[in-house]
Amino acid sequence: MRDWSRRHSVNRPPTPDVRDDDEDDRPKEPTLLEIVNIKLIESGEKERLMELVRERLVECGWKDEMRALCRHEILIQQYTFRAFIKKNGRENVTVDDLVRAITPKGRASIPDSVKAELLQKIRTFLVSVAH
Repeated sequence: MRDWSRRHSVNRPPTPDVRDDDEDDRPKEPTLLEIVNIKLIESGEKERLMELVRERLVECGWKDEMRALCRHEILIQQYTFRAFIKKNGRENVTVDDLVRAITPKGRASIPDSVKAELLQKIRTFLVSVAH
């Protein structure tokens, strides 16, 4: 089952999940996470934070590390799944295959300093919006 909550656009607030029960037709109150996300988008802060994270990941070598990991993963999959590829008629590793293999490793390898800086920037933003 996919986690659609991570697939929201940067330029618009997340679309609320469709509920199956028709018991309560009142408008759903947005969650705190949705409110924060909307404030970040409306202010342009979300894009600035994303750019900051991109810069920090390049500075610390994470992007190069992920590029090397992708190359390595392609080689491994080509050798490991050669029989699978022949059986299913697939000649190349797809981008989706690569994303599935690399995403957990990439998320786990983001330096704590980058996470801490991002968290601090978000906290500062929330304090400034609250006043």
